[in-house]
Amino acid sequence: MRFIERSFKVNTTRRNEFIDITQEVEKIIKFSTVEIGDVIVYCPHTTAAITLNENADPDVVHDLLHTLEKLIPHKDSSYLHGEGNSDAHLKSSLVGVSEQILIKDGEMQLGRWQGIYFCEFDGPRGRDVIVQVRGE
Repeated sequence: MRFIERSFKVNTTRRNEFIDITQEVEKIIKFSTVEIGDVIVYCPHTTAAITLNENADPDVVHDLLHTLEKLIPHKDSSYLHGEGNSDAHLKSSLVGVSEQILIKDGEMQLGRWQGIYFCEFDGPRGRDVIVQVRGE
């Protein structure tokens, strides 16, 4: 069993945005030489997340961000947290901070239209993504 862990930086430019990180994760998998196993993509931040979704049509990302903002607005008089980013904490918990993807023949088993997104909810900021690859 092989195990490799690498991290990389993501620099966000807006308060809320999704950044496609699929290629960065693919590079780490290639470096690992794992042919069969899995990869975990993890975000060590409480106001950001990781998700899988369509990466062919940018309207999907727009719709996701639009709907999250409608469901969990940035400003809400009932928020108690004093930093002004309660919405970002809620969005991070709702979306989740990690994804696990199977690897077969040295490649992620993503669906035809799937990509991996870093989800920023409290930017702009410099962020970290941690990737663990396990397998043979």
